[in-house]
Amino acid sequence: MSLHVREWPVEDPVRLVVLVHGYGEHSGRYAHVAAALNARGSAVVAPDHIGHGRSPGEPALIEDFEPVVDDLRAVVTGARSHLPVVMVGHSMGGLIATRYAQRFGKDLAGLVLSGPAIGLSPVLESWLADPPSDPIDGAVLSRDPAVGEAYAADPLVYHGGWKRPTIQAFIDADRAIADGPAFGALPLLYVHGGDDQLVPVAFARPVVERLAGEDSELVVIDGARHEVFNETDQATTIARVADFVERVA
Repeated sequence: MSLHVREWPVEDPVRLVVLVHGYGEHSGRYAHVAAALNARGSAVVAPDHIGHGRSPGEPALIEDFEPVVDDLRAVVTGARSHLPVVMVGHSMGGLIATRYAQRFGKDLAGLVLSGPAIGLSPVLESWLADPPSDPIDGAVLSRDPAVGEAYAADPLVYHGGWKRPTIQAFIDADRAIADGPAFGALPLLYVHGGDDQLVPVAFARPVVERLAGEDSELVVIDGARHEVFNETDQATTIARVADFVERVA
């Protein structure tokens, strides 16, 4: 089953950045991030996960995250050539990128996690009996109301309720992360909105702190909501990511 992969190439790239999107959304929402990275000499690729965006599969259904990690590795190996690779994962993409780093960390020159959807099992286990039927409220994504409006109007975004197998897959992935290795020497940049209601910092940060090695920067952005790359101070955050990418690769 072939995934839809967006590519933002540059002439004579010095590195490859792989963008890993979140639950219910798609890689096209990261074009502005890719443009900023392109400007600093990075080629960028971003797959739509199975069941997301323009890729095949039942919408927003993921029964096991390990094959999703395998899909992502196929994208990386197909695109990397000789280039060093930095992975940037947001939300569910942060969970996927975390498992990627645990399994294939030697592939990577650096890892960026943005509001990673990890450590959420206590909440998700309570959802199993009666999965939430409401779509994600765009207002929790950013203090900029235009972001939520665009999200609600985006036909490639999933606007339905949660599916029980997907919830279980998140719980299983959390367990795999807890049982998996730390990041070791892999350079890490972790950014999280201080006002993130979808993935509260209090759940994710302890997991990140346990995994992080010596070359790690952990940043909580006061007042920011879930999508720090779409926040009112997005330019500062994206520049921070671009600086990190340039330093490690």
